[in-house]
Amino acid sequence: MSHPENHELPARLRALADLAPGSMREGAGMHEYDGRIADLSPGGVAAALAGLGGAPLEDPHDEAHLAAFEAEARYALGEALLHRSNPLYHLGELDVSNYDRAYAPEAARRAARDAHLALWPRGVDNAIASLDRIPAPVARSLIGAVRGLAEGLPRDVPADLRATALAAHARLVAHVERAALEGPEDASLGAGGLARLMGAGEALAVDPAELAGRARAERDRLRARLAEAVARVAPGEEPMAAVRKLTARGPDGDGVLDAARRWTELALEFTAERGLVPYGDGECRVDLSPPAHRWATAMMSWSGPWEADTPSFYYITPPDPAWDGAETAEWLEMFSDTTLPAVSVHEVAPGHFSHGRALRRAPGPVRRALHSMAFAEGWAHYAEEMMLEEGFGAYAAERSGVPGWTADHYEIGVWVEALIRVTRLSVALGMHTGTMTVEEAAALFSADTPLQGPAALSEARRATFDPTYGRYTWGKLEILRLRGQARERWGAGFSLARFHRALLDLGSPPLGLIGTALDRG
Repeated sequence: MSHPENHELPARLRALADLAPGSMREGAGMHEYDGRIADLSPGGVAAALAGLGGAPLEDPHDEAHLAAFEAEARYALGEALLHRSNPLYHLGELDVSNYDRAYAPEAARRAARDAHLALWPRGVDNAIASLDRIPAPVARSLIGAVRGLAEGLPRDVPADLRATALAAHARLVAHVERAALEGPEDASLGAGGLARLMGAGEALAVDPAELAGRARAERDRLRARLAEAVARVAPGEEPMAAVRKLTARGPDGDGVLDAARRWTELALEFTAERGLVPYGDGECRVDLSPPAHRWATAMMSWSGPWEADTPSFYYITPPDPAWDGAETAEWLEMFSDTTLPAVSVHEVAPGHFSHGRALRRAPGPVRRALHSMAFAEGWAHYAEEMMLEEGFGAYAAERSGVPGWTADHYEIGVWVEALIRVTRLSVALGMHTGTMTVEEAAALFSADTPLQGPAALSEARRATFDPTYGRYTWGKLEILRLRGQARERWGAGFSLARFHRALLDLGSPPLGLIGTALDRG
C-alpha cells in the first residue's frame, strides 16, 4: 500500500506526522497511522511540541517547507492554544469516515476502524481535558459536526465496541453543547493572532489591513466581470437578482450526483485535451459526503501519496432532511446548473483531484506529506478562472446536454463562486479582528453572493471555527501574481503546462515558497 522509498521519514517530519495522525492518514495516505490518534491533551500537546525541530534538511526549499509547518504547530498549539478552543482539532483525530474508502482490503480497514473506535474513550478524555475555552459561537457552529461523528458508524461495528464508543461520544457532545450555552461569545483571534496563524505556516508576514484591501479590490473586479456576463444572459436585470434566478435552476436533491458526474467527466476531458496538468490518470467517483464531513458543501477525498492507487471521491453534501422545502431549495442553489460546473472544476479537474495526482509524484516525503491548505484551495480556485480563460465554457456548452446552458453560464458560475470565496476572506478578517458578528457576516454573504438563509448562515458560521478560510482567494491571488512573474521571466518559453508542472512539483507548498517554481521550473 505504501511507497517503499518514502516509508522512512526524516525525524523532524515524523515528529510532525505523529502530532496529526488524522491528516497524515487522510491527506497523505499514511495508513501506518490507521487505528491511531494523537494525544491532544494539554500534556500530550506540550510533549509533542517539545519534540519538534532538529538538523536542517539538505534541500533548502524542503527545509523551509518543513520549518513553516513546525512554526505553524508551535503557534497554533503552543501559543494560540487552539486545541483548547476549537473542537475541530479533536474531531479530525476521532473521525473514522476515512476507513470507508477502499484504499485497502475491507477486512484490514474494518480492523483499523475498530482499533480506532476503541481509542474514542481516551480521545474524548483528552478532548474534554483540553477544550476548556470553547467560544459559544464555535460550539454552536460545530455541534452538528460533533454529533455527525457517530451518525455514520457502520452496522458491523461489534455491539460492545459500539456501546463504549457511543458513550464516550455522548460525553463529548454534552461538553460541546454546554459550551454552546456557557462559553464566551467572543470567538475572535484578534488582528495579531489571525496574522500569525495565517502567516506562520505559509512562510509569509501577513498584514490583515493590506489583505483586506486586496480582498476589496478583488471583490470589485469580480462584480464588474459578473455584471458583464449577466448582461449577455439577462439584459437589463440587476446582476445579483439575475444570478439568484439562475441559481434556482438545476437538479433536485436526487439529481445532484448525476449532474456532478457529468460536469466532472467534461472537466476531466477538457483538462486532458489541453494538457493543463502534468498527470491525468486515476479514477474519481462522485458520492454523498460522510456524516462527519457535512459541514462542507462539497469536498475531495483523494488517493494519498502513500497509498496504493485507489479511487478518489468527490463528495457532495445533501440538504438536511430536517429542513423545510424553502431551506432545501436555498441549499440546492449551491449545486445549480450555473454553479455546479465551477464547483466540479474546483474539486476535480484541474483542481483538487488533479492536484492529488501530482502529489503522488512530488519529489521527497516533505512535499508529499505536508500540504498547505492555502495553496491547495488557492490552486483549485485558480483552476476555475483559468479554465474560463482556456475556453471550457464553450467546450462544455456543446456537450453538457443541459437545455439553454451556454458558456456564459459557466462564466457566471466562476464569478459567483469567486465572490463567495472573497467574501469568506473579508468575513474571516472582519470576524477575527472584532469588527463583524456572525449575523453581520451572514448578511454580507446574502448581499454579495446568491447565498441565502441556511446557506449564508452556514458560510458565516464556518469563520468561527475555520479562521483561515479566506485562503481560497488569498492562494489564488498569490498564484496569479506568480504566473505573471513567470510570463515575464520565461518570455517565449512560458506555457501553462510548464508553469503548472513547475508549481505542482513543489507539492502543496507554503505560499511564501512558491517562487521556487520560477527558479527550478
